[in-house]
Amino acid sequence: MQIIPLSEGAFTIDQTKRFVPFDLEKDDLQQRPTGSLLVEVQPFAVVTTEDILVIDTGLGFVSNGVLQIHQNLRSAGIDPAGVTKVLMSHLHKDHAGGIGGDCSSDGLADGSAGAGSARPPRQLSFPNATYYVQRKELDYAFEKGPTSYIPEELYCLRDNPRVVLLDGDGVIDGYIKYQITGAHSPWHQVFWIVDGGETVFFGGDVAPQLQQMKSRFVAKYDYDGKKAMELRQEWWERGQREGWTFLFYHDVKTPTWRG
Repeated sequence: MQIIPLSEGAFTIDQTKRFVPFDLEKDDLQQRPTGSLLVEVQPFAVVTTEDILVIDTGLGFVSNGVLQIHQNLRSAGIDPAGVTKVLMSHLHKDHAGGIGGDCSSDGLADGSAGAGSARPPRQLSFPNATYYVQRKELDYAFEKGPTSYIPEELYCLRDNPRVVLLDGDGVIDGYIKYQITGAHSPWHQVFWIVDGGETVFFGGDVAPQLQQMKSRFVAKYDYDGKKAMELRQEWWERGQREGWTFLFYHDVKTPTWRG
């Protein structure tokens, strides 16, 4: 498998849940509000023998009328129109901002209405892909609303023939296993991709950074912090035994790690 981190940059986030860009070479974390977390925002492309996968879709930022995730894919030699599956761990705004956008001249949704636009997206950002989302996570996003979720950016997932709403745990096309963990959000899910004798694991925001796999702590921002801690320990031990490749969405230094 080919794994391509699609970094959208480093950010700090505080109690307001706003993502503020952070320059790792110039900015000082101590000058940000007390309690600010430093995170990367990093979707992934995974090229398997059967698919071009995108795992989570980033913040949905736009530059010169083009979605950042589209530009990052093109820079890696991947046509966004060739993406065949989009796997969503959950629908918090930093993971789901690039789900949809306005239609561009090349037939892709480019988000040209601009970041933070109140107008609902017109179509999926990857119109030739099948999206996989937990049904109850989508329902919860509309129930919960801001600030963690931006419901108006998720309308394109409703009643869409390109969207598969999952109910519980299962397997996609015989090689992508998904499992509800809850822990970070009530219906958060994780993925194992097994192809060509390799196993790639994406733990979303239950396992967002390498350092969190190696320590015992309960995060206040998790829906069930104790469960998240226990799952990280379980996955870390198993992944090292079985040689998984871990993908870390929020790690500013280590996007991937192999056991």
